[in-house]
Amino acid sequence: MKRGKDQQTAKETGQQGEARALAYLQEKGYALVQQNFRYRRAEIDLIVQKDQLLVFVEVKARKNADFGFPETFVSPEQAQLIVTAADHYVQEQSWAGMIRFDIIAITLEPAITIEHFEDAFY
Repeated sequence: MKRGKDQQTAKETGQQGEARALAYLQEKGYALVQQNFRYRRAEIDLIVQKDQLLVFVEVKARKNADFGFPETFVSPEQAQLIVTAADHYVQEQSWAGMIRFDIIAITLEPAITIEHFEDAFY
């Protein structure tokens, strides 16, 4: 099955979403610490820092909201995996500052929308 020029795979949509989320966060004064951090079965899309706050960010991007809003696709199991990976990262880096878990939800059509949910889970 061939895809048209304007069709994206889920992976491409995700990559585009992560790039847009990172640009958004950088505009808000966050600095990228690490991207796509993996620990066991978990992956943290973005780890960013602002002052003494380290933020673990799950990016959810969807082409449109036809099948639901992106932020609703973070399951409790996925949130727990992210928390476990973040705990490992904090210990590995001997981080002593504050931490937070955010979700950035991006919808690409009909117009690009970015929603930032701070303290989305813990």
